[in-house]
Amino acid sequence: MAGNSFGKLFKLTTFGESHGPAIGGIIDGCPAGITLDLDKIQEDLNKRKPGQSAIVTQRKEPDTVVFLSGIFEGVTTGTPIGFTIENANQKSNDYSHIKDAFRPSHADYTYSEKYGIRDYRGGGRSSARETACRVVGGAVAKQLIKDIEIVAFTASVGELKLDKETDELDFSLIESNPVRCPDPETAANMETYIKEIRSQGDTVGGTVKCIIKNVPIGLGEPVFDKLHASLGQAMLSINAVKGFEFGSGFEGTKLKGSEHNDLFNQDGSTKTNLSGGIQGGISNGMDIYFNVAFKPVATIMQKQETINSKGEFVEMQGKGRHDPCVVPRAIPIVEAMAALVLADFWLQNKVSKI
Repeated sequence: MAGNSFGKLFKLTTFGESHGPAIGGIIDGCPAGITLDLDKIQEDLNKRKPGQSAIVTQRKEPDTVVFLSGIFEGVTTGTPIGFTIENANQKSNDYSHIKDAFRPSHADYTYSEKYGIRDYRGGGRSSARETACRVVGGAVAKQLIKDIEIVAFTASVGELKLDKETDELDFSLIESNPVRCPDPETAANMETYIKEIRSQGDTVGGTVKCIIKNVPIGLGEPVFDKLHASLGQAMLSINAVKGFEFGSGFEGTKLKGSEHNDLFNQDGSTKTNLSGGIQGGISNGMDIYFNVAFKPVATIMQKQETINSKGEFVEMQGKGRHDPCVVPRAIPIVEAMAALVLADFWLQNKVSKI
């Protein structure tokens, strides 16, 4: 299976399946001499782990990361950083009923057709459990580019949207509620709605907004490795993501050029930021911001018609522990993937000019 590595100079490779003994990864290219706060890495993992509230999957995983190499006395050595995260709360029997059936809109069918073999226990490698490894890699990347601030939060759940401007929000409130929305009133409505959807045996999608501050000018490598293109690849590689837009996005198509252009200040900053902090594929020093759309989780607790491995129509119903809405747990994943992209370009920028 190809496609298990991300990045060029700062590279993360992940391994493992949802119900195997462990998942893990190797971070290659991290410079020596970086003092790591291991508690902060674990804090990011705790934001992603299952069982943390009533509106997420109740799989109970401690998600404790164990570093095996590349760190000595809390400082990176410049060698590959290897780590593992034990799968401590497996319930593989929850999936025995779909051993020969394919869940609609899930990766079951495509994996089976592509590889001729299928790990039906939680989806195996296709499971979002793999994203815990991305959070570890991103947490290390954040400490490499420590002056860059990356903040993500829930912007919508279903039809419920956060209707406040970014400068009206208090980001310190993001972790004050299980939805991870910085507006308490909107968060309460979202939480009630997710619980209602869960009681129906159904799921719902939503969007995550990410804002990146203090980005140096010059990150991004034209022509094919534009910064926004790499951010798009990073976000679209996350399980359940169906869309990515940065800056003015699709709304910008409704404007005229005279309305959309970001006029300069004398110091090179711009009066507006419809470009989303990126022009010509290169960061311009303004805040980078983008939205990531997540579909409803494919596994639902309602009966659905599907097909089995023989091509026969059968009826199936989800069992076990699943998220009614993946968005709240996706926040640290979005931040991690953004950090991996920025760390990679930050290192590339070190050799772009003398």
